[in-house]
Amino acid sequence: MADLQERKIKDAQMRATINQKLVETGERERLKELLRTRLIECGWRDQLKAHCKEIVKHKGLEHITVDDLVSEITPKGRALVPDNVKKELLQRIRTFLAQQSNV
Repeated sequence: MADLQERKIKDAQMRATINQKLVETGERERLKELLRTRLIECGWRDQLKAHCKEIVKHKGLEHITVDDLVSEITPKGRALVPDNVKKELLQRIRTFLAQQSNV
């Protein structure tokens, strides 16, 4: 049990360190821009926009909040991200980490 707890703490620390490096070097912003571009290119944004419109039409504009809409579309939004986009981002992050370990 203690090992699992320690592992979770180490994982959280590692994520924080990686995120800090990504921010410090500007790589996080570049990755976000790449993601934004790829999602527009593959039609993800349009699909999600259409899904939002369907939800609002179904529930009625006066019966839905922005928070309700976000919580409803988030799972579908994540599921609609194409695997090749996920793989490209992951590869970019791995490359970045490999370069950082060589510095």
